[in-house]
Parts: sequence; C-alpha cells; structure tokens
Amino acid sequence: MNKNEIHVIYGSDSRKMTYEILEKIELIKELNVDMQIGIKPNLVVAKPAKEGATTSPSIVEGVIQYLQNHGCKNISIMEGSWVGDNTKRAFKVCGYEEIAKKYNVPLYDLKEDTSIVKKVRDLDLHVCKKPLQVDFLINIPVLKAHCQTLMTCALKNLKGCIPDKEKRRFHALGLTKPIGYLAKAIPMGLIIVDGMAGDLTFEEGGNPVQMDRVIVGKDPVLMDTYAASLLGYTKEDIEYIGVAENMGVGSSNLAMAKIQEYDAQLKKSSDFKPSNKVRYLTKKVIAQSACSACYGSLVHALQRLDERDLLQKIKKPIYIGQDFQGKELQGIGIGRCTSKCMQSVPGCPPTAADIIKELERN
Repeated sequence: MNKNEIHVIYGSDSRKMTYEILEKIELIKELNVDMQIGIKPNLVVAKPAKEGATTSPSIVEGVIQYLQNHGCKNISIMEGSWVGDNTKRAFKVCGYEEIAKKYNVPLYDLKEDTSIVKKVRDLDLHVCKKPLQVDFLINIPVLKAHCQTLMTCALKNLKGCIPDKEKRRFHALGLTKPIGYLAKAIPMGLIIVDGMAGDLTFEEGGNPVQMDRVIVGKDPVLMDTYAASLLGYTKEDIEYIGVAENMGVGSSNLAMAKIQEYDAQLKKSSDFKPSNKVRYLTKKVIAQSACSACYGSLVHALQRLDERDLLQKIKKPIYIGQDFQGKELQGIGIGRCTSKCMQSVPGCPPTAADIIKELERN
C-alpha cells in the first residue's frame, strides 16, 4: 500500500469492515509475524464508543483478529487518556478489558510509562517509550470535532502518547505547532480512522453522527486532509495539518490521492457538518493555552446552563488557560490557573458541576 492511497469501506458492522479492508490492502505483506505491533486507539475519556468520543472496540477487535489469523502474536494496546481522566477506567468502560482477555493482548496505560526526549527542530518533545519501542504502530483515531482545533483525527490522536505534563505544555505552546511536530517524533505504520459515529460537536462525545465508514491509509497528513474535507474544512482550517506537512510528515495533496471505496452502495451522505455549537456556548469565554480537560468541563457546564436558559444571564467574561496564571482579572476564572481572578473555580481540571455552581451566581 502506497502513502498516497486512501481506502474507505462503508457499512454498519465495524469489526467485519475492518477485517475486510485489511485483507483488501494485504497488510500482512508489510509485516513480519515476529514484529511487536502496537495499537493506539482514542480513549480520551471513559465513555462508550456509541457516544462519539472513543474508538470502537469492534474496530480494534477486527484488527487483532486479522493480525492473529495471519500469525502475528506480539500485539499490544496502548493509550493515555486526557489530563484529569483515568486510562484504566477508560479501558474498562470502553470494552477494552474484555478484548484484552479474549485475545490475550496486554493493555498499557501510557500515563504510567516512562518518557524520553525526542528533539524535533526547535522543540524537545517528551514522548512515552512504549509507542517508540514497537516495530509497527497502528493509529486508530475517531473522526470527530474538537473545541479548540475544530477537528481531531490521525495527527492529534498521537497526543495520547505523551505524559500528562507534556500534554499541558502542548496547550501552553498553542497546540498547533507541537501536534504537527509530534508526528515526526512518533512513526506510524498504518492509520485506521473510526468514522462510524463521531461527535461532530465536541470531542468528549454525547452528540454522535452516524457516518458508517472505516478509512485506512498510511499518510497522517493526507488522512487528516481527507477527514477535514468530509467535515467541510480545508487543510488551512486545521492549522496543524500544514505544520506537519512542512515538517515532511506527509502530503495534503488530495488531488493526487488514490481513493478506493468498497461497498459504496451503503454510503451515507457525506454532508457531515459540525454544529458550531461550542462556538455559540463559549461567546463570553477568553481562552489562552487552556487544557482540553479543563475546557471540556467548561463547555459541559455552559451547555447545561443553556438548556436551562441561563446562559444569557452570564454577563462577566470567563477566563480559562495557563496564560492567566497570577493575573488579577475582573471576571470568572475556570481552573487552578485563574485563581487570581475576581471569582474562580478551583481544580485541575474543575468539574462541570462546580463550574455550574459558580456561574449560577452571576
């Protein structure tokens, strides 16, 4: 399979679809049965895949079945949930403990892994060791929206392969540059995008959109450009795509891509448009270097208030992010970094419930 190829299969049985598409691309021809093969899903939060935030365990099961049926036995699953959530809980809630037992595949919580420094141009990136120690890494992101970067797919999914401290630093660096650089530090053998039912409103799930497709490719830049196009975005809209391309990670040239579709008669409309609801909810929010977990709690709180017609009653600005540390501001601060604000909600990250209580006072 060449880097300029994108393979898409449509349907509702994601395990069967995944197995079939791996057969069609003849993945085994690129593998040695003695290879250490790592599988990196997206388990950012402990929520079932049907909510649109996490990688379907059925897709991972299809991958494992294919690999084991072709003689590959050194397979592992690795992930690190976002700051504030528990990876082991995500493994259980998302159905990965069951798969691990069924196929005798170990689960690695990357929050417990040691890290090494990988220098990429002017950045020293702290990367977990496990993803770097495998011979072939299979990246399995979910195609979904993101409240800070508009979209998350292949490139951003690698963020689960860095320690929590580094995740916070990525936000302090503005996300765009370090995400683009990270794909240079962590080589991927294959990308399998879970396009079954991603949340096109918010990365934490709850608003899934049925898309019924699995997308396979090798080039994370090309895959993200294609994924962005499905959501009505250009590569310029998703800034880290251009950063990764400039780093030599891959090509965004969709015009030169060879796109092969299977079971196209099952294809749903490709008019999958993000709702932009997060933009509406956060009109009064001033965010600078905000971590995703903290921002996620805030969005949830604002959504609950909007459901009760209380959102418009908030008159003060809401500050969130690492850049506000030590600053005395006339407004409402969210999280530990904004403790000097006139009002603030403690926590790193704070809970949505605590944020609601504070915002209800205004």
